[in-house]
Amino acid sequence: MAVTVEVAKDPAKIKSKLIGNFTKRQVICFGTAGAIGIPLYLITKGTLGTEASALIMVAVMLPFFFFAMYEKEGLPAEQYFMQVIIMKYLRPGIRMFKSQNRFVLEAERKRMEMEVMALEEKQRKRKRAKSKGKK
Repeated sequence: MAVTVEVAKDPAKIKSKLIGNFTKRQVICFGTAGAIGIPLYLITKGTLGTEASALIMVAVMLPFFFFAMYEKEGLPAEQYFMQVIIMKYLRPGIRMFKSQNRFVLEAERKRMEMEVMALEEKQRKRKRAKSKGKK
């Protein structure tokens, strides 16, 4: 009789468990959620009623549950979101490579030289016309 056991392909993906099937990170997040959510429920139950207090408690505890359970590409939620913020807002988006075409630059320089020479020639002609007109 053969017994098959599933073995993780990558040993780095195996996480040590602290309590039951939860990691230390999950235990801390769940404990923090309970430490904040349950007293909040007990304090607001008398004034707001049980339904509203329960909804508020769930709304306050959900981010802690999210940070405990969410993991993408091996990163916890806060590290993943920090990388997204850096990538989207703090660093430039598309980095374009811009080459300098030496032939275009040389042609532009020659065009400008020709334009300057034409303007100088025009100026000389005006001076000659003025000097002939005065004589």
